[in-house]
Formats: sequence, structure tokens, C-alpha cells
Amino acid sequence: MPPLVFVVDRREAGKTLAAVLRTRYGLSWSRAKRLVEGRHVRVGQQVETDITRRLKPGKQVVVAAGAVELRTGEGVKGRRGEEAEPAAKPPGYRKARSEAAKPRRPEPRWDVELVYADDHVVVVNKPAGLTTMRHAEEAAEFGERGQRYLTKTLGGLLPGLLGAPDRPVFPVHRLDRDTSGLVAFARTPAAAEHLTRQFQKHTADRRYVALTRGAPEPGRVESVLVPDRGDGRRGSTRKTNPPDGKRAVTHVKVSEELGEYAAVECRLETGRTHQVRIHLGELGTPLCGERVYDRAVNSKPAPDGSGAARPMLHAARLGFTHPETGQPMSWEAKPPADFAALWGTLRRNKNQPHD
Repeated sequence: MPPLVFVVDRREAGKTLAAVLRTRYGLSWSRAKRLVEGRHVRVGQQVETDITRRLKPGKQVVVAAGAVELRTGEGVKGRRGEEAEPAAKPPGYRKARSEAAKPRRPEPRWDVELVYADDHVVVVNKPAGLTTMRHAEEAAEFGERGQRYLTKTLGGLLPGLLGAPDRPVFPVHRLDRDTSGLVAFARTPAAAEHLTRQFQKHTADRRYVALTRGAPEPGRVESVLVPDRGDGRRGSTRKTNPPDGKRAVTHVKVSEELGEYAAVECRLETGRTHQVRIHLGELGTPLCGERVYDRAVNSKPAPDGSGAARPMLHAARLGFTHPETGQPMSWEAKPPADFAALWGTLRRNKNQPHD
């Protein structure tokens, strides 16, 4: 059986990958989730493991051969639009044990460190791999039933960790799923409004440490970021006043040169989506482990011999004015074990003699 191939049409544009797979192939939420997280789906040229990724029109989606068992008599649009008709099952057919629905994989036990908490504010050291908060439009699209099949979020776990499961927390900024480090939540709407203004006015202190391929040029990086730089990725544009553009400023400092790599400190003057990852990539020094912003437009990925399993970015410092007391507060968090281990490896390799 050949792979199933389709191109995202106008009606599907903006919908999540899970929603489109469910509609096209009649899948349940749990089946769509297993299909994507099992690495059976490619969007464009890359394997996609995030079921909440929103699709753009014209993108090609490929479902691996044999990964979807269509119901008898169903036709789906395959490569070049032909209909693929699965063979009918013989009378009395029963699924073999291997075809039966597999039990849901247990959720990972997240090591979430509560750094600070009071009646107004919570500061957490987020582990890599955990989503900060589900976007409101995703929650609305999946509904209460569908959300049961989505992975947990930090915002969803926090009420229980704080001993108040019925009292929600409010996000005031976010970290990428694979970025570790300090992130703040408000515990009241008033505190959320106050903190959100601080982040919007860029008065909060946000500093990251990163491991990069090569050492970037130190200094101030300013650009206008747009959702699509021309190849479906976020990035900087040279267009004047683009309607979807947002000014982004990052201050870059090299902390330690590590041979072909470097440890870098980035201070955010603004806080745009993927800002640090984009700016470091566009400087020609992408993060170790970066798989999205590691190339120029329509170019091949830059080589990465670091062995990093994720983008090596950690939110190491966070500071803001307390919304109730007006007192300045700040916290620092050391990089997690995988980050520290790679840093040590790169340092040792730098000091080893080369033939």
C-alpha cells in the first residue's frame, strides 16, 4: 500500500494537523494522536510530532504506508488526486491482536520545580518537552473531550501542584515546548493584567543561555519578524511595515568559546515567538539541536555535530515588579542536566588535542 498524500486546501488552512487527519480519514482523537506522535506523518519534508500544528494552504502532508486503515468503501485523495480504495474485509473478519487498539501511553512524570509562589504570582522552572499553556483557540477547537487526548501542559499541571486544583493560573508569557527555564503565571486576573503589561512594555528582565554552532557576533540584533519569511518558517523580513511584522530586539553576548561551538547569553528587549532561535540562526550560529531555524530560506540545514537532542536554550533569569507589592523581584535557574552535560562535553572536546 503506498503512502497517503494530500495537499492542504483552503478549507483546511489554519486547522490543526489532528483536526485535518480526523476529517480526512475518520480518525478518533486518540488515533490521530498516536499516528502523529508515532512519527508516521510528514508535513512538507519534515516529520511532524505536534498534533496541534496549524497547517498552511498548499502544504503537502504524507501519511506513512499502512499507518491508516481506512473503513471499507472509503476513498481518500491520494497522490495526484487519485482515489485509493481499500480492499473489503472478508466475512467474520476480526482484528488480529497486533491490530487491536493499543493502550494509551502513560503521561510522563514531569519534574516541575516551584521556584516562588504567593497568592498573586507563581514562578516555575519548566522542564524541556513540556508545553507552557494551551492556546485558547486550540482548547476551543478540541473541546473538553478532545483535550483529554492532548499532552499535558504546565498551566494544566500547576493548580494541582499548588494544592488548588479548582483555581486556574493565567499565563503572562510563554517558553517554547523544548526550552527549559523560568516562566511566570498569575493567580488572579488583576495580577495577570499587571504582569502582561510589564511583558508587553518590555520592562521584565528575561535572559537566556544557549549553546550555539559557532560563536555569534556580540551586540544588539534588531529585525522585523513575520510568520512566514518565504519558506513557511518564521523569520526576519526586509519589507517596510509589513502588516504582520513585529519588531524584535535581542542583545547577544558570548560567555565562552567552545571550539566549533559557544555558550551564549541572550537578553530580550522584546519577547517575540521563537525570537532567540531565529536571531541566532540568522546570525549563522544556530542553536545546537535546532531543526527549524538552522538554514537560510530554501537552503539545506547547517551541519550539527553536537549531538544535541533538542534546541539548547534555557531561560536562566527572570525579573519583574510584583503586581501587588510593587517590589522588584528576580530569580535565576541553572541549566538542566542535558544542557549542562553537553556544555561540559563541548568544553572537554575543545581542550583535547587534535591530530
